[in-house]
Formats: sequence, structure tokens, C-alpha cells
Amino acid sequence: MKHGRKVAIVGGSRIPFARSNTAYSTKSNQEMLTAAFKGVVDKFQLHGEALGEVAAGAVLKHSRDFNLCRESVLSSGLSSATPAYDVQMACGTGLQAAVNIANKIALGQIESGMAGGTDTTSDAPVAVNEKLRKILLEANRAKTTGQRLAALAKFRPSMLAPAIPSNGEPRTKLSMGDHCELMVKEWKISREAQDLLAYESHKKAAAAYDAGFYDDLIVPFGKLTRDNNLRADTTLEKLATLGPSYDKKSGRGTLTAGNSTPLTDGASAVLLASEDWCKAKGLKPQAYLTHAQTAGVDFVGAGKEGLLMAPAYAVPQMLARAGIKLQDFDFYEIHEAFAGQVLCTLKAWESDEYCRNKLGLSGALGSIDRAKLNIKGSSLAAGHPFAATGGRILATLAKIIDEHKGGRGLISVCAAGGLGITAIVER
Repeated sequence: MKHGRKVAIVGGSRIPFARSNTAYSTKSNQEMLTAAFKGVVDKFQLHGEALGEVAAGAVLKHSRDFNLCRESVLSSGLSSATPAYDVQMACGTGLQAAVNIANKIALGQIESGMAGGTDTTSDAPVAVNEKLRKILLEANRAKTTGQRLAALAKFRPSMLAPAIPSNGEPRTKLSMGDHCELMVKEWKISREAQDLLAYESHKKAAAAYDAGFYDDLIVPFGKLTRDNNLRADTTLEKLATLGPSYDKKSGRGTLTAGNSTPLTDGASAVLLASEDWCKAKGLKPQAYLTHAQTAGVDFVGAGKEGLLMAPAYAVPQMLARAGIKLQDFDFYEIHEAFAGQVLCTLKAWESDEYCRNKLGLSGALGSIDRAKLNIKGSSLAAGHPFAATGGRILATLAKIIDEHKGGRGLISVCAAGGLGITAIVER
């Protein structure tokens, strides 16, 4: 992006995010993603327009959604000549889709594109039992009636129990919350600090809604006009009453329903383009996507790292390429998968020992001005539909920079599998 044409963020649109099994309990990924795409098409009058490319994805997908992004594009109002494809990078999906589009714009391969993501845990892909699945496949392969009957004879009533999707890591069998509990214990992050970050997220988001900040970023959907996870009336006292959600036995569990993001349904989309395309369409860039970096950590082997610590590694690599310091930002958008994850990352950057021994730096990256962190609220307030979070953050940050008539922002998103993706947005 810095080594090619400038990539403009024109703006974004999303549907309100909803807690799982509430307002969108009967909505599909395709319906939600299509609504987010339509929001962008309507906002920027792109009806019948052929964009260079559209990239989007979902973490939890039905087999019927093998061409999810393309099917959503065909119902969005864009020209059917617009190519589209699916992307999946766990919680980093939406931002990775934007980086893919941005790179093609920077290289001059396309002039415009849209990126997005969607996820629903309400309409999760419930599958048949694994043992039953293998029996059915064996029966399907059978050449004779006898072989088919022999395969089906292996069936047992217990195999009717469905296979429910899990957010557990395949290599550890631990959920993200379980892993984050290990992280906050290692980094000695207090329950009070986590609750405070959650409280501030809700208060900032509520204030942003009241000020009208989200009016042109959100399109009504499923009878919602704002995120239904948002608790404008929450207090530190209320948060303190909640019991631990993951470590319930040791007496030291600090991750609760209040300082962890809930399972959430929703979708988002962002329009990216070259400056020439914007000029030809009479559209003003809100900001520019200038740098991005991904990273992965070993959360299983010897000397294992925290599952959600990959952004701590990605950011210094990106800063070195950009030639700037951690403090050279006006805004920080750090995805709040868990309050504890944000606080672990910030503490890691402040640690001289960690930065030297783990990140290979000459010293600590240092601290950030917390007043610049997630100033319009983030995932703890809005919710976290896995693949949709990146688009929400990117569109939010671009608008913040535009409203401030310039500035530089850092995006940091942790993801399952020990992954992380980061970006710099500026104008």
C-alpha cells in the first residue's frame, strides 16, 4: 500500500449487531451480508456499478454458503459483472478481506472494491454425528446392496446426537476464554482493570450513538437500529456482581460475561478505491489504508505464547516498516475480544523484558495514551460477530479520522489459531 497507489477508504456500512439467539435468530449469513453490502451500495449510489472485486467471509458457514460473498453481491444492487470471493481468517476475516482488496488497488489491478464479513451463531451449521457421517459416506460408496446394508448396520441410536460447532481450539480443546484466562493470570491483569475497560467501552459507544456518530454507519435490520448488546446503564458495581464465565473452580477466574464479548450475529462492509476512481465518482476519501501486518504465535509448543497475543508481534513489525513509534498515533482501535486480551497486549508492549526476549526489540515499545483508545466504544459494547468485526473497526476509524480532519490510527485484531492482524489508517 505504501509501495503502490494510495488506497482510499471511502466509507462503510453495517447492520446493528445482535446478541446470539435474539433479533437475528432466523437470519442467515447471506441475508445479513447482503444487507451490509446494500448499505454501501445505497450510501454511495453504486446501483448497477461493477466494482473491481468484492471479498468477504464468515467463520461459521453452512455448506450451502460455499460461494457466500458472490451470492450476496448478486443480491446487493451491484452489477453481476462484479467478481467476488470468500475469505476466512477467524476473527481477522473482515480486516484481511480489506487488506486483500487494498493490495490489488495499490498494485493497479483494480480501481475499486468492497470488503466485509458476516457471522451468526444463532443459525450455526449443526452437522450430523461424525460416526454417522462416516457410515453414510461408506454406504454411499458401496457397490452392492450387501455392502450398503453392512455399512448401515453399524448405526446406533446414540449417533443421532448432532455435532454442534465449538469455538474450542483443535490443538488444546480450550476455548478462547479459557486461553485468555491463562493470559490474564500470566500478566497479572486484575478483575477491576478488566471491568473498567468494559465499562468505558459501553459508555463511549452509548455517547457515540447519542451524538449521532453511528447514524450513517448503520442501516436498520431485523427491527434493530442499534447494537442490542450495548448497555448504556451499566455500572462498575453491576459488572462486579458477575461471576466468572470460564475459570469457575479455582477462585481466581476474572473473565466474566461483562468483560468478555458475547456470541453475536451481524455483518459489515467497507468501500475501498483508488484516488482516481473516487475523483471520477465525486466521492471524498475519509482516510487511507497505508500499512498492514499479520502474525502468528505458537500457543501449544515449548515456550508457548498466549493464544491471543499475535497482534503484540505484528504491530512492531508494522511500525518498523512504517518508520514510526507506537506513540505516533492519534487513535488506537484494539479489538476487545476480551478486556483481558487488550490489557495483556498493552502490558506486553510496556515490558522491556518481553519486547527484548519475545519481540526481538531493543527495548519496550512503551505505553499509549488510553484517552485515544477505542474512543467510540468497541467489541465489548457492540458485540463481536467474528468476521464482521474488522469491517466495523475499519469504517469506524476512517470516519473518526475524517471528522477530525486528519490523523493516524492503529488497528489491532486478535484471532483464533494464534493469529493477529494489524493495520494503519491515516490522512
